[in-house]
Amino acid sequence: MSTGTNIVTWFRNQWHREDVAIMRAADHGSWLGTSVFDGARMFAGRTPDLLAHCERVNHSARALMITPTVAAAEMVEMIREGLRHYGPDDAVYIRPMYWAIHGDATAIVPDPDATGFAICLEQIPMAPADASTTLGRTRFRRPVLEDNVVNAKAGCLYPNNARMLTEVRARGFGNALVADAMGNVAESATANVFMVRDGEVFTPIANGTFLAGITRARHITNMNSDGMRVHQSVLSFEDFERADEVFLTGNMSKITPVTAFEDKFYQIGPVARRLREMYWDWAASETL
Repeated sequence: MSTGTNIVTWFRNQWHREDVAIMRAADHGSWLGTSVFDGARMFAGRTPDLLAHCERVNHSARALMITPTVAAAEMVEMIREGLRHYGPDDAVYIRPMYWAIHGDATAIVPDPDATGFAICLEQIPMAPADASTTLGRTRFRRPVLEDNVVNAKAGCLYPNNARMLTEVRARGFGNALVADAMGNVAESATANVFMVRDGEVFTPIANGTFLAGITRARHITNMNSDGMRVHQSVLSFEDFERADEVFLTGNMSKITPVTAFEDKFYQIGPVARRLREMYWDWAASETL
């Protein structure tokens, strides 16, 4: 089932105006989960950091021991062609993806040189400017590299995120604030997380248990250029309980203020408002 509408799919060297079936029952990616993807966005006629997302999906494929078959720059041109199916005011989620087709004699290890590739474009509105969420604690944690492919944006990681969301939603929260294996805050179930205390910004240091996102990096660059002090450090749940402001960053919504963490409440603060303004100004300078 799709998330968005008005779907356009690149598969087998052409664009299709539909949600095309791309895997067979015996494909390695279908039954053993060897799939990776990335997510970019078009909004207001712009595709910010599109090349970086295409480069990352190729990195993710290699991390999952499958061979990427499309150079990132070529992928960008393919996506630009597909986006011509949409209007300049349409908000589109851009999802290039790879999966393994065959396995070795044991079936478990993927054949690195038999790789499926597709691009899915879905029309999904951007979140309203006043959208926010709440966070709850979850018993589920982020894995480490010794347990799972945390150095890839891999489909097989997402059932754990789904457990986190299901657990906290049952208690009335919109998202989960998630620990790493050592019990420190890593991210939310769906996005990277920041907090503000006494006018300074903090975010969990990238320790290999979560993807330090492309949008996260863009916000840090924008904050630094604006003279804000940004600290990447080890953060506890108690740090977030003492925070003045908390927000999430990710490709889908770019920035989402947090109004509560368990029984701690926050206002939508000036840093989140300023970051949204800076991101949209920066994105307006990007060309399709």
